[in-house]
Amino acid sequence: MLLYYGESHGVNVAMRIMNYMNLNQHPVQLSFVRNRTDEFVEIYHAHQGMELLYVHEGAGQVIVNQQISELAPGTLICFRPFQLHRIQIKLPPAARYIRSLFVFEPTELERYLAPFPSLQAFFHRLWKTPLAQQIVSGLPQGRMLGLIEDYRERIAQSPQERMLEEQMLFLVALLHLVSAQKPAVSAEASLESSSSGSGASGKPKSSTAEQVMEWIEEHYMEEFQLDALAKAVHLSPNHVSAVFRQTVGTSITEYLTARRIRQACWLLRTSDAAVQEVGQAIGLSNFPYFCQLFKKHVGLTPYKYKRTIGQP
Repeated sequence: MLLYYGESHGVNVAMRIMNYMNLNQHPVQLSFVRNRTDEFVEIYHAHQGMELLYVHEGAGQVIVNQQISELAPGTLICFRPFQLHRIQIKLPPAARYIRSLFVFEPTELERYLAPFPSLQAFFHRLWKTPLAQQIVSGLPQGRMLGLIEDYRERIAQSPQERMLEEQMLFLVALLHLVSAQKPAVSAEASLESSSSGSGASGKPKSSTAEQVMEWIEEHYMEEFQLDALAKAVHLSPNHVSAVFRQTVGTSITEYLTARRIRQACWLLRTSDAAVQEVGQAIGLSNFPYFCQLFKKHVGLTPYKYKRTIGQP
């Protein structure tokens, strides 16, 4: 029997913004070869920095960029700043989920890549190009583990004044290893592509859940109408709700809320819009409800978040 981490453990899988506010003080956070089998919590989340997640052991799926893709050992996933994503781990009995996680401020890494124009261009594609590959599978696990173990020891022994340099050198070496691999899996590879076939363009057809996420991406700034969504994907409201929950593990409303809150955080961080205007921009014209929902999922009021996010 597979264990589906998240709902099967009775946890709240709603949105949680993980800002890694300490990136403003130290731009790199590295977590090497961490056993998360008993600690993993499945949530929609987004965060300030760029994130690289490498799977050593375990399997499951990742939701990112309105796509559902498989995870397996040897997979590296790149999440861009404030990009909504969610990971679901599926483990048979006695199996483990072990991963390495690297979160960093991309503008800082860009400076260290300046002497290496080809590698810098590769990093820019990961960081900024909308259609760039975000999921790389089949990385050589022995070489990855060797690189990680080498730098874990070097960083642990590094004096404080050289810590950032060693961490950045690790990220440069990691990108160099990854850039040398031939693309094996793109962000467009979905779980249902093999059974649903391909369209005339050769691109795999989207699953129903992916069609729902694509529709939400176009309409999250409007008042939500389940009937309109169901009509767009050619299913009844009850059926589309059931299919989405079965595939993704949460309700359509929970995903929509996550998408809206992610956008609210982005607008509060990057624009001069008033808090009330931000609520209206994400389809929540009821201002008190927007503030209540934001605080529930982020832990701060929109006002406090806007004041805090830009402070070192």
